[in-house]
Amino acid sequence: MSKNRVQIFDTTLRDGEQVPGCKLNTEQKLVIAKRLDILGVDVIEAGFPISSPGDFISVVEISKIVENATVCGLTRANKKDIEVAAEALKLAKRPRIHTGIGTSDSHILYKFNSTQDKIIERAIQAVAYAKTFVEDVEFYAEDAGRTDNEFLAKVCEEAIKAGATVLNIPDTTGYCLPDEYGAKIKYLKENVKGVHNVTLSCHCHNDLGLATANAIAGVQNGARQIECTINGIGERAGNTSLEEVVMILKQHPYLNLDTGINTKLLYSTSQLVQQSMGMVVQPNKAIVGENAFAHSSGIHQDGVIKNRETYEIINPADVGVTQSSIVLTARSGRAALAYRAKNVGYDLTKIELDDIYPQFLQFADHHKEVNDEDIHHLMELNQIAKSSVHV
Repeated sequence: MSKNRVQIFDTTLRDGEQVPGCKLNTEQKLVIAKRLDILGVDVIEAGFPISSPGDFISVVEISKIVENATVCGLTRANKKDIEVAAEALKLAKRPRIHTGIGTSDSHILYKFNSTQDKIIERAIQAVAYAKTFVEDVEFYAEDAGRTDNEFLAKVCEEAIKAGATVLNIPDTTGYCLPDEYGAKIKYLKENVKGVHNVTLSCHCHNDLGLATANAIAGVQNGARQIECTINGIGERAGNTSLEEVVMILKQHPYLNLDTGINTKLLYSTSQLVQQSMGMVVQPNKAIVGENAFAHSSGIHQDGVIKNRETYEIINPADVGVTQSSIVLTARSGRAALAYRAKNVGYDLTKIELDDIYPQFLQFADHHKEVNDEDIHHLMELNQIAKSSVHV
């Protein structure tokens, strides 16, 4: 893999599906998994096989149909979890076991009632055991965001010795600031023996709205895998949004970092996940939200009509959206009204536009939006008014 290639690890079917009310059946998971494979993600985390019989079956079936991506199963740091995951992944062309344990003081003390030495021992055992089943083993240091860097480096170094091929550095609680998370990745790159032989991975949560920023800070400091979900769904406030990190890297070529994602499929993939999970994306969601390429301010509309790049840094077609949307409201100017009127068959002269614009504003003041049918109505009223003047 090129040093400038950032792998996309999609966990929509695992972390994303943990959202209350978003449970998918196996058939739905297969549809999404196929789409993710076509989209070009590098890794599909298909589920947590030991968590339920249904999840086990889903991982088995996804393993059968995925052609290009690595198929990954999550486990805790215990033998039974790992054995079940290995069984579920038997038919995968490129299987990966994702195993790990909490490393922060909070997790060690309150979750495991353990010590740092014992946590390291369990990490070594888990990775080594997973390695007996598959070549590709990813180790996660849960709550790495709140883990002391020196101890985190020790755990990571031992995981590499035990056979880990990927080190996942999760900001599990979404606590880190971007400079802190970036510095953590940089520290590991500089202080973990053998780190240059493995891939560092960012798994960031959005509790403070920083998941995307943290993931980008991570790859800027040497991580080469981002763990993310379609629409940013996931535990609590969600995970890093796949469409956001992919488009950030695409729109900032000077970063010299690239993904293998077919960005023209982003919008339709977002729609598929929304429909399958029944979790509607907020209108102002970056890249795939209903308003991501919509303009209602007169100043913005005039600029976009003259040249799209005045107010859009992304070509809608690049993410699979047909075109920008000029939404008519009481804030819209004459240029926007003329543009929308022309789209429905009225090529207005300046005099005609000046004549109808006051009526448009009166109508718009009483409605949230003015749609195509309303434009026809306004034109008809305007013609009636003209006729009565000539009589």
